[in-house]
Amino acid sequence: MALTGRTALLAALGSLPVGILAPSWTGMLAVNAPLSLAILCDYALAAPVRTLQFTRSGDTSVRLGQTAEVQLTVTNPSRRRLRAHLRDAWPPSSWPAGKDRTASRHALTVPAGERRRLTTSLRPTRRGDRRAVRVTVRSFGPMGLAARQGSHVVPWTVRVLPPFTSRKHLPSRLARLRELDGRTSALTRGEGTEFDSLRDYVPGDDTRSIDWRATARQSAVAVRTWRPERDRHILVVLDTGRTSAGRVGDVPRLDAALDAALLLTALATRAGDRVDLLAHDRQLRARVQGKAAGEVLAAMVNALAPIEPELVETDARALSAAALANAPRGSLIVLLTGLDATPVEEGLLPVLPRLTQRHTVLVASVADPHIKKMTAARGTVDAVYEAAAGTQAQARRIRTADALRRHGALVVDAAPDDLAPALADAYLALKREGRL
Repeated sequence: MALTGRTALLAALGSLPVGILAPSWTGMLAVNAPLSLAILCDYALAAPVRTLQFTRSGDTSVRLGQTAEVQLTVTNPSRRRLRAHLRDAWPPSSWPAGKDRTASRHALTVPAGERRRLTTSLRPTRRGDRRAVRVTVRSFGPMGLAARQGSHVVPWTVRVLPPFTSRKHLPSRLARLRELDGRTSALTRGEGTEFDSLRDYVPGDDTRSIDWRATARQSAVAVRTWRPERDRHILVVLDTGRTSAGRVGDVPRLDAALDAALLLTALATRAGDRVDLLAHDRQLRARVQGKAAGEVLAAMVNALAPIEPELVETDARALSAAALANAPRGSLIVLLTGLDATPVEEGLLPVLPRLTQRHTVLVASVADPHIKKMTAARGTVDAVYEAAAGTQAQARRIRTADALRRHGALVVDAAPDDLAPALADAYLALKREGRL
C-alpha cells in the first residue's frame, strides 16, 4: 500500500482543530478512524496491478544521437477502472542527463476490460544494447487516498548503432574513386592495375604508360590508361584492448576507430572490393565475413554497436593469427590500434613481419591534438614543463610509427575527426599506385 499526499493533507487538516480545541486521544481517534476507513476502502477499490497485461512494440535500433520510440500497451482485464502513474524504467544512458524523470513517467486511465498504448521516447547517449528494466505501476483508488503498487518485467531491447558521422566525407571520396575508375572525364592517367584503353599522349603523362607498339602503328604517341582492380580483399582488424578505452577530448578512441572503419567499408564496397571485419583483444569479440556488397555495411554497423573496450592487454599473436586465418594472400589488412610505445614494441612489432610478408598492412591510430598544443606552450614555468612533456609524447609516437614503417607497414596517425578521411585517402592512394 502507498499513501498519497492527499492523505497526509487530510490527516493534517483534521488533526489541527483537534489539537487546538480538544487535544485528547478521543479527538485523535475521531479524526483518524474515518480517515483510516476511507483509506482501506480506497485501496480496496483500486484496480489490481498484478493482473495487468503488457506488450511492447516499436523501434529495435537507433543511431546514436537520434530518438527511438517504444510503445507499451497496457491491458486492464479487471472489472475496476485503472487510474495509475506508470514508470517505464530503462538504463540511465537511455536519455540525456536529467531527462529520465519526464521521459519515463506516464499518467494513464484504462477502463475495465480495455487497453491503452503509451509511447516512451529514448535518446541514448552511448552505443550498445539498451534493455528495458521494469514497468512500475501505482494504481490509485477513486478518492486518491491510497494506491496499489507493483512491478512487471516487459522485455525489450533497443540497439544503439554508431552514428557514422564520417559519412559526410563519402561523396568527395567517391568522386575521387570515379576518377580512378575511369567513369568521369578526369580519368587518372597511366595509373592503376587493370588495362582500360588507349588514347593520345598529352604533356604530363607518365612515359612508362606509352604503348610503343600502338605508337608504331599510328602517327601519334599512344598511352595506356588503367583502372584499379576490383574484387580485392580488405580485412579491417579492430583492436578492442585497453588502449582503445582512452578518450581524446570527448571522443573515445574506439568510437573514432569505428567511424573510420565504417567510412572505409562504404568506400571500398563502392569500389567493388570485399570487406571483412574482426574485433579482437585477447579473444575474438566480433566478426563480419562473407557478406555481399549491399549487406556488409549494415552487418558491420550492427556487429560493432555493442562492442566496448576490454581493460586487458591485447594478445598481438592471437590477433595476428586470426588475421592470417581470415585474409587470403595479397589482402589489405587495416589494423585500427594505438601507437603507445610499449604495446607496439612488445606486442605488434614481433608479429608484424608475418603479416607484411603476405599482405599489405595499414596501421591506423587516433592521435591526441592536445599533445601538439602542449609542445607549443610557452610563458610560464608550468607551460614549459607541459611543452617538454608534449614534445616527449610526440617524439615517442613518431618513433613508434617509424618502427612500424621499417617493418613494412603503412601508418595513418590522425586526430579523431580526421582519422576517417585520412584512412579513406590512404586507401585511395593504394588504389592509385596500383598496390591494391
